[in-house]
Amino acid sequence: MGLVDGSFSYLYSSCALHSVSKSSEIDLHSVIRGYRQIQELRKPDEAWEWEEWQGGKRTDQRDTLLYGRLYLPLSTLEALYLRRLSPTQQLKLSAVSDSRMRNGGTILALHQYDVGKYSAESLYSTDGGLIGIRGLYNFGPDPRKEKKELLRMEDRFYGRFSAGAEMYYGALNKSGGVSFGGRFATLPAHKGIPLTATLTLNPLMGNISSTYAVKASKNLSLCSQLDFNVYSYESDVIVGCELWRMKSKVQKKRERSMAAKLAWKLDDVVQPAMPVPEEVAGVLKARIDQNWRVGLLWEGRVKELMFTLGSSIDMKRKDQPFRALGLELQYSS
Repeated sequence: MGLVDGSFSYLYSSCALHSVSKSSEIDLHSVIRGYRQIQELRKPDEAWEWEEWQGGKRTDQRDTLLYGRLYLPLSTLEALYLRRLSPTQQLKLSAVSDSRMRNGGTILALHQYDVGKYSAESLYSTDGGLIGIRGLYNFGPDPRKEKKELLRMEDRFYGRFSAGAEMYYGALNKSGGVSFGGRFATLPAHKGIPLTATLTLNPLMGNISSTYAVKASKNLSLCSQLDFNVYSYESDVIVGCELWRMKSKVQKKRERSMAAKLAWKLDDVVQPAMPVPEEVAGVLKARIDQNWRVGLLWEGRVKELMFTLGSSIDMKRKDQPFRALGLELQYSS
């Protein structure tokens, strides 16, 4: 229709960024969503460890991140302000300005508190005067305690059970909600098959959702999801998998030194063979539900380009099974 969409963005961080941004060097594991192995809980830093003194005065500052993006030609503006208040606290302010929205936009304020063993978040949104709080508790050893005590409490059980809940209330529309959730996941030290199981419950809406995922092999993960509503008895069942394709980096053959070439002989010292590392070449994802609707997604990299190719297929529609086809290309220098 002759319409061109675009955006201008800005990003500032007082904390040094060491992540790789070149599309040909980015580790696809870090940008492709998939099975994630939870890690051991980390002990938070002490407040005094962040203090910096010079001439009897404190000179330390808290890290700050600023982000803004302007969409054209709609003139929609989104902004983000993130500030680290202490080793265990963080403040996040996000805003959207758009004439099509009610009141011309919205602002969301979020305060986060995390000590490893448990975490809590409180939020407020100008959209509906929403006030909310949510928390997460990790059963098991406390990372703030000594290592010897951790080993005695852990009793060599390489798994973690977590439970959480959230409550929110809209002051303008006089409505609220509550939900509960639980998760069990194995830790990296677990010698068996890595697995993750979750269960969430929304008692007001009557929704129950459960998932079960296993990492069947090094490059294969399987998952199932069941959604059920106790009021309408409607349910959805979805099973899926992801298959990662790996390739070995070709290492250059070590040449003889100039002295060895002049002496017509091989080098006296032979370096041991180094293991050939592997890198992600791509991942194939597939899912199917009880209505025989299939989703396929292939993500990978070709030369300097990162791509995502996906399709939605309805097996019950014999006349036109392919419902959608999408392609996304990304490049970063």
